[in-house]
Amino acid sequence: MNILDRYHAMEYGPAPEARNEADAWLAARDFSKALFIGGDWKAAAGGKTFETSEPSSGKLLAKVSDANAADIDAAVAAAAKALPKWSASSGYSRAKVLYAIGRAMQRHQRLFAVLESIDNGKPIRESRDIDVPLAIRHFVHHAGWAQALDRDFPGHKGVGVVGQIIPWNFPLLMLAWKIAPALAAGCTVVLKPAEFTPLTAILFAEICERAGVPKGVVNIVQGGPEAGAAIVNHPGIQKIAFTGSSEVGKIIRKATAGSGKKLSLELGGKSAFIVFEDADLDSAVEGLVDGIWFNQGQVCCAGSRLLVQEGIADALIAKVKTRMSRLRVGSPLDKNTDIGPLVDATQLDRVKGLVAEGARQGAVCWQPDATLPSSGYYHLPTLATGVSPANILAQEEVFGPVLATMTFRNTEEAIELANNTRYGLAASVWSENVNLALHVAPQLKAGVVWVNGTNMFDAACGFGGYRESGFGREGGREGMFEYLSAKLPLGPVIKPATVSAQPAEQSDGDAIDRTAKLFIGGKQVRPDGNYSLVVATAKGKLAGEVGLGSRKDIRDAVSAARACKAWPEATAYNRSQVLYYLAENLSGRAAEFAARLTELTGATPKAARDEVDQSIERLFLYAGLADKFEGRVHQPPARAVTLALHEPVGVVGIVAPDASPLLGLISLVAPALAMGNTVVAVPSERYPLLATDLYQVIEYSDVPAGAINIVTGRTAELAGVLAKHDDVDGLWVFSDADTCAKAEAESIGNLKRVWSGNGRGLDWASDEAAGDAFLRRAIEVKNVWVPYGD
Repeated sequence: MNILDRYHAMEYGPAPEARNEADAWLAARDFSKALFIGGDWKAAAGGKTFETSEPSSGKLLAKVSDANAADIDAAVAAAAKALPKWSASSGYSRAKVLYAIGRAMQRHQRLFAVLESIDNGKPIRESRDIDVPLAIRHFVHHAGWAQALDRDFPGHKGVGVVGQIIPWNFPLLMLAWKIAPALAAGCTVVLKPAEFTPLTAILFAEICERAGVPKGVVNIVQGGPEAGAAIVNHPGIQKIAFTGSSEVGKIIRKATAGSGKKLSLELGGKSAFIVFEDADLDSAVEGLVDGIWFNQGQVCCAGSRLLVQEGIADALIAKVKTRMSRLRVGSPLDKNTDIGPLVDATQLDRVKGLVAEGARQGAVCWQPDATLPSSGYYHLPTLATGVSPANILAQEEVFGPVLATMTFRNTEEAIELANNTRYGLAASVWSENVNLALHVAPQLKAGVVWVNGTNMFDAACGFGGYRESGFGREGGREGMFEYLSAKLPLGPVIKPATVSAQPAEQSDGDAIDRTAKLFIGGKQVRPDGNYSLVVATAKGKLAGEVGLGSRKDIRDAVSAARACKAWPEATAYNRSQVLYYLAENLSGRAAEFAARLTELTGATPKAARDEVDQSIERLFLYAGLADKFEGRVHQPPARAVTLALHEPVGVVGIVAPDASPLLGLISLVAPALAMGNTVVAVPSERYPLLATDLYQVIEYSDVPAGAINIVTGRTAELAGVLAKHDDVDGLWVFSDADTCAKAEAESIGNLKRVWSGNGRGLDWASDEAAGDAFLRRAIEVKNVWVPYGD
C-alpha cells in the first residue's frame, strides 16, 4: 500500500513503544524479595509468592512475594517506629521529600508508563499521557500542602499510621492519590497494591529509596486477601483508605466498626452520561469514547449509562456506532491502540457474563465488526440499546467496555434516571446551555459532575462519591482532611442505658397528664405501639412519660424527613433566619427550660440556666454560619474551573447523649440543619422531656414540617433502626461503645456516613464542640467541572 492509498484508507501502521528498558528492569530484580518494609527489601515470612502476568498475552511477568499477617505486623511496626520523627518534622522537611519523589518519578516516567501498560493492559497513550503525569502532579501538589499545613489546617495533625489498599485499574495513580496526602499530613504508610498489578508499586518503592524517604515512612507490601484483611484488622493502624468494589468496602466498614479507625472508601460507580438535545453531538461522542472506553471501561467513574434525549437519540446512536467501528483494539504498547486487554481472564469472563445476562433481560447488544488479537484478554467495545432501567447493564458495575443506553423526554426525567442507582460517584452533563447544565448538576447524586467533558482529574480537586460509591474524598483540601485529626474535647465514657425503675410517687404539680408524644412531620403523634417510657426527676419522682418509639415510628420519621423539600431547597440565608428565630423563641422560655433541667438532672439553677444560655448561643452560632460555610472554586491546570459545592448529606439520624441533654441535642441538630439536612433525632433516653418541650418551640418557629423529627425511646434500639434504614444518609451517634459499634456495623446497607463518639461523650460546653468540625460532617462536597474557551 502506498502513502496515498494509506491516506484514503485511514489505516495506521503499528507504532510500538519500546519495552527493552522495562524488560531489563524486570530481569534485574528478585521479586521473591519484593516487600518494602522499614526501608529494606524482604521475602514474605511464609515464603509464598504469587504470579503476575501480561494481560495482552497471558505470559508470566514475575513471581512476587505474597505477604501474610506476620509481614503486615512487621510493616506496621516499622511505620509506627518512624511515625514520631516524621510527624514531628517540619512541613518544609516533608515538602522536600514529596517534591523529591515527584522529581524522581519524572526522571523515570517512561519506565513507569511502559511497566504500567505491560502489567495492567492499558494503552500506552493513557499511561504515558494521563496516569504517570497526574501521579507526579499529586506529589508536587501535596508538597505544598505539607508546608502549608499549620496555616491551612490549624489544630490538626496527622492521624497516625495509615493502612492503604488500592485496586488494579490505576495502580500508580491510586498509589499517588493515597500516599501523597498521607505523607504531607505527617502520617506513615502501609500500602498494599492489587495482586494483578504490583510492578509500578515496586518501582515506586525504589524511587522512595532514591528520594530520601526516611526508613519506615513508606512500606509497600504485595499480597492478596490475607494481607488486606491483616491491614484492615490491625490494631496498630489508625486509618484505613480503600479503593475497590462496594462489596469489599462494606466488609471493611463492618470490620472496622467500633475500632475508632478513621475510614475513607472510594468504591464502585454507575455513572450517567447525559446528553441533551442542544448538545454538540460530535463533541459528546468523543467525550463518550473517553467516558466509557478509556482504560477498557475499567474505571469506577466510567460513563457507563448513556442517557440521551429522545429527539436526538437516533442521530447520536448512529454517530456512536460509527465512532466505535473506528476504535482500534490491540496491543497496549502500540501508540495507535484505543482499547487494550482487560486485566485478567476472570475479569473478561465477568464482563462476558454480564453482557449475556443483559441481552437475556432484553437489551440489544451491538459490537463493531472487528477482529480481536489471538491472545490476551480482549473484549470488543459493546453498545447496549433498548435497556430498561432495571436491566443488569443499567444497574450493575460491569467494569468493562460496555455502554448501556436509555432515552429521556425532559430534564426531570433525565435527573430521575441518572439518580436511579445505588451508586453516586460521577456524572457528565452535555449541553450548549450552561444554565441548563448548572441547573442539573446540583440535582445529581454524584460526588463529581463534569459539564461537557468527562474523566477530568486534578490533585487540587476532590474526588469521591455518595451512597454506595463510598465516603471521603481524594485530592484537594477535602482530601487532606481524610488524613488529619483534630482533638475533640472528650467527656467521660458513656455507660449503657438501664431500664429506669418505676418512680415511687408522683411529683408535685397540678398537671392532669404528663405524657409527651413523638414529633413527626411537624405534628405531635402517638407512638405506633402505644407504649410509653417513664421519666423520673432527679429525686426519683414521676416527671412524666414519653412515647416509646419503635421501628415503625422511625420509618415514619424518616419518610417525613425525606418528603421535606422546603428545608434543603431553602436558601442558606432563609435557613439562617429560621435558626435565629428558633433561638429567639427558646430564649423566651429560657427560665422554663432551666427549671426543667434542674428538675430532671439535679443541676443547680445557675448550671441549668448556663446550659440553656449556651444552647441559645449555639443556635445563634450555626444560624450565623449557615450562609458562610461555603464551597470553593478551584483552578486546575486545564481550561476549566472546578466548583467545590457544599451540599447537605440528606436525611441525618442523630442519637443524642444524656450528658448536657439540651445542649448536646442542639449542638448536634443545629449544624445539620444549618447545612440543609433534615433530621430524625433520638434525644436523651434518660431526660427526653427536654426534647419534647423543645418541639413546642419548633412548632412556632417557622421550621418546615419534617425538617426536624423527634422520636423518644430506647437509644440502643432506635440507633440500630436508623443504622439499618437505607433512606438515612448519615448517622451521628453519641452513646455507649456497644451501641456506637453496632450502628457502624449495621450501616453497611447503603454505606451511610456514620460519626460516633466510640462510647465517649464530649464536653458540649467547650468551644471545640462547635463550629467547622461539625459543619464538615453535615455536608458532602460535590466537584463540578466547568470548561471554558473554544
